[in-house]
Amino acid sequence: MTARPLPFGDERHLLVHQWLVDEAYLLDAQDYAAWLDLMTDDVRYVMPVRVTTGRAAGFDSAPGMAHFDEDRYSLGRRVARFATEHAWTEDPPSRLRHFVTNVRTFATDSADELLAESAVLLFRSRGDVRESALLSAGRRDVLRRTAAGLRLAHRTITVDESVLRMQNLAVFL
Repeated sequence: MTARPLPFGDERHLLVHQWLVDEAYLLDAQDYAAWLDLMTDDVRYVMPVRVTTGRAAGFDSAPGMAHFDEDRYSLGRRVARFATEHAWTEDPPSRLRHFVTNVRTFATDSADELLAESAVLLFRSRGDVRESALLSAGRRDVLRRTAAGLRLAHRTITVDESVLRMQNLAVFL
C-alpha cells in the first residue's frame, strides 16, 4: 500500500482526527456496542507481542505471536460478554481515559481507504485500592469510507513495553 502524507488542514485529516476522538470517547464511556458499530465486517484488530532485540535482529515483535489478533466475530463476543455477569475482569468496571495524539493521516492507493498513525496513552484505574495503570502504544489504522461514514478496517497496536504492567487486557485500545 502506497501512502502519501496529508497536510493537517486537509479535510480528510480532520475527518480522521475527529473519528479517533469520537472513538476514544466511546471507549472511555465503555459504550462498546456503539464502538463495535465503527468496525467493518472484515476488521482485523491486532496487538503483536513486543520483544527486545539488538538492532541487527531486524524485528521488534515476536513473529506469529500476538496478545490478540481478532476479527469482527471475536470482537463482538468480547463486547457481548461485558454485558453478562461473567465479565469478572471488569467487575467493578475500570475507569478509563484514552489520550490520542500525534495523529498523522495518509492517502492510499484506494480512494475509499485512509491510513492513520497515532499515539495512544491509556490510563486505567480499578477499584479503590489498586494502583492505576498506564499503557502507551502506537496505532496504525486503516479507515474505510462507507455509506455510514468512516469505519475501522484494520488496527495494529504496537505497545511501547515488552512486559505489560497491566493486570489484564480486557479493555480495548
